[in-house]
Amino acid sequence: MLKGHPKGLFVLALANMGERFGYYTMLAIFVLFIQAKFGFEKDACSLIFSSFLALVYFLPLFGGILADRFLGYGKTIILGVVVMFLGYFLLAIPTGVNLMAKVMMFGALGLIAIGTGCFKGNLQALVGNLYDDPKYNSKRDMAFSIFYMCINIGAFFAPSAAGAVYNHFLSKAGLTYEAKIPALAHQFANGTITPEGLQSFKQLAEAQTAGASANLSAFGTNYIDKLSEGYNYGFAVACISLIISMFIFLAFRKYYKSADITAREQEKADKATGQTSHVEELSPAETKQRIVALCLVFAVVIFFWMAFHQNGLTLTWFARDYTNSAVTGLGRIGFRLPAMVMMIVAFYGIFGFTQAKKMGAKIASTVAFVIGAAGAYAYYTGMPEVINITPEIFQQFNPFFIVILTPVAVGLFAMLNSKGKEPSAPRKIGMGMFIAALAFIFMAVGSIGLPTPDAIAATGGVSDVLVSPNMLIGTYFMLTIAELFLSPMGLSFVSRVAPPKYKGLMQGGWLAATAVGNYCVAIIGHLWGIQLWMMWGVLVVLCVLSGTFIFSIMKKLEAVAK
Repeated sequence: MLKGHPKGLFVLALANMGERFGYYTMLAIFVLFIQAKFGFEKDACSLIFSSFLALVYFLPLFGGILADRFLGYGKTIILGVVVMFLGYFLLAIPTGVNLMAKVMMFGALGLIAIGTGCFKGNLQALVGNLYDDPKYNSKRDMAFSIFYMCINIGAFFAPSAAGAVYNHFLSKAGLTYEAKIPALAHQFANGTITPEGLQSFKQLAEAQTAGASANLSAFGTNYIDKLSEGYNYGFAVACISLIISMFIFLAFRKYYKSADITAREQEKADKATGQTSHVEELSPAETKQRIVALCLVFAVVIFFWMAFHQNGLTLTWFARDYTNSAVTGLGRIGFRLPAMVMMIVAFYGIFGFTQAKKMGAKIASTVAFVIGAAGAYAYYTGMPEVINITPEIFQQFNPFFIVILTPVAVGLFAMLNSKGKEPSAPRKIGMGMFIAALAFIFMAVGSIGLPTPDAIAATGGVSDVLVSPNMLIGTYFMLTIAELFLSPMGLSFVSRVAPPKYKGLMQGGWLAATAVGNYCVAIIGHLWGIQLWMMWGVLVVLCVLSGTFIFSIMKKLEAVAK
């Protein structure tokens, strides 16, 4: 899987992994933060979250233009890292809840989005350029799968890092996380709390601090302040990860330097030297055909990202309000990061053994499996009988499954390719849409009989009827399979089909389509309050319709991908 690739791939993948670790650390707790600190209701939260995600994925369109026409890829990427750092730094500063604090928060989000716009698409364009070399061209799909896996290694550690930081600072104040308290504290402060909610608030306050019920106003303010500070320090993790990312990108530039050239820069270099580089020439008709095909794919993936990025909004609310926070039995192993790392080591030991051709490699793989399995078992046996979990932790399962399933997917597609049966990239995208529909069918069925969010809002918003954590884990598993069929294949498809003069722009176009999908995330957030199975059903219908559409234009897409 890793053999035969240019070293630049691994430099770029590691640089991206550092940046994504910081981004997903912030994203894991962002909605929880703005609800706890500012008391934003679901509609405001949905709009802020979806607008931010939309900007993060839309601005690479302009980042691509900036790189293609003016600065080049490398300089634009460096600019992006600097701007992102400033944004995360502002977000990490504890503030009050006045107007200036909100302005500061929105300013930080703007800087993060602008920086990501300069960074994300152009780094992907560099990866694509590495595989324009005929020596590596056949490995393009696999390269983007490896690149995508590294993104998710960063994302895998992010929720645990965020949770560890804010829980640490909360515990230093003598407090523990309780999902109901922020909502009840805000209701108490603005005078909308019900008698039932007031009784619950008193009980929760006493459980945190003896005698706190005597002054609920002071307790509520203190709890929100300490929890919000913990979230702020969690955001600071992103600053550190960006420094590491910048170091990797600059220190090992020689490995991708040859790919850091735009079509415009290549033309200037050719004129200066009198040489002619081999650049694929397309007629205006061919260019138009490719751009149209890409735009059709962009239209489809809008609905995938609308569904997928519910992980930071409604799926996080579901984890907070409808999922059992006490885990017992074998399921505990999935909520301890060291144990999960050991499971990954064990899995790669098994996978490596099946792929190894030499005895030395088989022995090394066996040792890795034994170490991983023994380590996971040791962590499991040392766990308490009951462990308590916080809502953001579920976001680690998607990247965990990506890391586990990527080599399986790569191996499967390689086997099908050797038999001449591998689906085309557009066909894989269509399959991914149907698999995403299955994930939300699972959520819809599991949500039947649960009270609506509106029905439980008066008592802190947490249901008395709670589902097993396995429900969300199963959903993330199916969404991960859908993502593996769709996202890395989409990146590869854009890299392969984009006209040479518009590579940065088309990578930005892919991300802009993602942005539209992310903005549409708010639509489902606004529906939070109706019957849950109906809300998930909207996503099922949209995914099925999108998958059907892409199969209806499959011949046109496959024609330009050849």
